[in-house]
Amino acid sequence: MTIKEFSALCGCNPQTLRYYDHENLLKPARVDRWSGYRFYEEDQALVFIKIKNLQKAGFTIEEIKELLDRDDSFIYQAFERKIAEGQARLREIKEIQKSYQTEMTGMEEKLKTWRAYIQQSMEDYDPAEEFGISKEDYQGLIDSVNEFFERHLRQKDYGDLDFREYRESDDAEEEPDLPDFKSSPEYELVFEKHGWRYVREFYPEFSRLKDGREYALLFELLPEKCGNSAFANTILGMLLQSNPGRKISLGCNITHTNDGQNHFWLFRKT
Repeated sequence: MTIKEFSALCGCNPQTLRYYDHENLLKPARVDRWSGYRFYEEDQALVFIKIKNLQKAGFTIEEIKELLDRDDSFIYQAFERKIAEGQARLREIKEIQKSYQTEMTGMEEKLKTWRAYIQQSMEDYDPAEEFGISKEDYQGLIDSVNEFFERHLRQKDYGDLDFREYRESDDAEEEPDLPDFKSSPEYELVFEKHGWRYVREFYPEFSRLKDGREYALLFELLPEKCGNSAFANTILGMLLQSNPGRKISLGCNITHTNDGQNHFWLFRKT
């Protein structure tokens, strides 16, 4: 019978049969060498039923190929295994459902704690010498950072800007395991400054960032600048204010310098 007649017998459209032919699941009994027309035998409808039901049960094309030459007993066992997999997945989804709210609540509490820590550390810090910020402007920066956390707590949305926890070592003998941005092919160097005394000396040179990009700030600092988390929080807050409305991801890593000079690198993910 023609492909049109066979598709009517099977209750499908000819395109499905062409797909099965292409995937070597159900080949025509013969193909006319001149016209290219496909012809099927009536008993191939049983193969079609087998393929259709295995597909509906979630078996992959490769799995179906391995089952086509098996008897009904073997295929029934395959269905049992597929049912067991589905039940296991259903149990997993139910467990995820149970833990979802707990994890969301836990994350909100962590974010609140982190927000309070950042706010307190910034309020105890005087940025005038390092960053050249007045008390009024600095308070506005603190308010801006606090609003950032408030907004994401309220909306449960983390799409605007990713404040990543910077890493810093208080012990020069125990430097943190920082990502090697300098040699990573995933990051490109866009700015660097060495031998400086204060960030305010060069901040305007790198403060404008591109929308939709991911950045990493790397500082190697003298001991007197290390050990205060407000340093990183301030520079991140300043960049937030300098790039309003832009979706950027920021990370800040701080470690001790080894040559008695301050160093800074700004990397952008490619």
